[in-house]
Amino acid sequence: MYTQKTEMSYLALVSMLLLSVSWATSYPTQEAFMQCMSTQFGAYTKSVKIIHTSNSSLYSYLLQSSQQNPRWVNSTKPKPLLIITPFHESEIQAAVLCSKNHGLQIRVRSGGHDYEGLSYLCKTPFIIIDLINLRSVEINLEDETAWVQSGATLGELYYSIAKESGIHGFPAGICPSVGVGGHFSGGGFGTLLRKYGLAVDNVLDAYLIDVNGKIADRETMGEDLFWAIRGGGGASFGIILSWKIKLVRVPQIVTGFTISKTLEQGATKLVSKWQCIANKLHEDLFIRIIIQDMGNGNQRTVQASFNSIFLGGVERLIPLMNESFPELGLQTQDCIEMSWIQSVLYFAGYQKGDPLEVLLDRNTLYKSFFKAKSDFVEKPISDIGLEGIWEMFLEEDTVFMIMDPYGGQMNEISESETPFPHRKGNLYNIQYLVKWEVNGIVASTKHIHWIRMLYKYMKPYVSKYPRAAYLNYRDLDLEARVWGVKYFKGNFKRLAQVKSKVDPNNFFRNEQSIPLLPATT
Repeated sequence: MYTQKTEMSYLALVSMLLLSVSWATSYPTQEAFMQCMSTQFGAYTKSVKIIHTSNSSLYSYLLQSSQQNPRWVNSTKPKPLLIITPFHESEIQAAVLCSKNHGLQIRVRSGGHDYEGLSYLCKTPFIIIDLINLRSVEINLEDETAWVQSGATLGELYYSIAKESGIHGFPAGICPSVGVGGHFSGGGFGTLLRKYGLAVDNVLDAYLIDVNGKIADRETMGEDLFWAIRGGGGASFGIILSWKIKLVRVPQIVTGFTISKTLEQGATKLVSKWQCIANKLHEDLFIRIIIQDMGNGNQRTVQASFNSIFLGGVERLIPLMNESFPELGLQTQDCIEMSWIQSVLYFAGYQKGDPLEVLLDRNTLYKSFFKAKSDFVEKPISDIGLEGIWEMFLEEDTVFMIMDPYGGQMNEISESETPFPHRKGNLYNIQYLVKWEVNGIVASTKHIHWIRMLYKYMKPYVSKYPRAAYLNYRDLDLEARVWGVKYFKGNFKRLAQVKSKVDPNNFFRNEQSIPLLPATT
């Protein structure tokens, strides 16, 4: 991990030339890039292969292993000219400068979870910098902080915390295989957001490689850039090496429960009640809803699962639920007391008794082809509106609608504190997911059309001016003229100002990167 005590030396990768696969003479850009890497820099390199061309035995594995949405595995878009798996910051510095010199784009991959594949797809010649070897986590319980490299997954971070302490946690996402780099830089929320806010609300410092190949921390990058990378998407501004985070206190015992109800069991009324109270509950109580279709033929129906964690024991939880949400009928036998780290496994879908080491698996537990969209809700959806959603759900095979409650600490942080603006005034956010098992043009077209129709149906019921969206649920369907305001609302202009200052030639770019401000005459 890069620290201020690290003596940075520029690198020469002459030995890498000998250890990497040979370059075909038909790829002059590749040859020029390698020559740049081998001659332009000083004296550091790792005595292993870090550059992989399409002829490398590891190329296909590296390209596909981290693609968490297999929908893109057989994409017709160009493949990267090479994949770099650095062990040291200076190898990334070299790759940035050589890419600039030879007209190549860069895609940086932390966990491979970008919903639209932008961490490994590009329309122009490009390389991938895969951060899989830069994933250390250093815990400091004395000041309750940690340094975590961007290549680590959330599971690796949670595991590292739990190995050091039973009373500390971190407020980030639910899926353990998500990479820290992309998750943090897009905001990052999970089951602790009502108590402690987002991941980026608990970031204290960061190290970043800028467009000139220089390494900066919070002090040297300045507060504007530090603000921008905490929710504005780090890939627009540079390559974030590591993050210093503030650990949060969690009780030794937390309580989880999941109660599922079908339409026939009164799911609609329960969802309606949840909409009115979920954001007002005690901040120690997080109840999300997972809506899904289930059954076959005449038995098909829709089910709502109320999936919860409470930061405390069952003896405190039951009275709270009896007062605020008695309609759900929560009983002591529905509850499971556990440690916070066990609740991480619980929400991730692992089985009781699974070892903590499953959190170190960088592969998604349930991998399938999918398309997703997002919304934010400011007023409860009417029963008629909900019933229209259920009707659409019964037209598809495998669909989900995940509703995460806001309120609590999210109400206490202003929209402009970080680029993530979705704070007070939001009852909850929605993630829509449609999944399918067999990929192909016909299948993907059918399912994507369905989710677009659902999104169109939802327009009257969700936020307006703008109809907001969450960056980490990236959606390339959003129109080029409006996606920035949907993701960032009033923060979009400031992000463009920062971008224009730190990357004036727009080197770090993708289909939804922060644009430069229009040139003035």
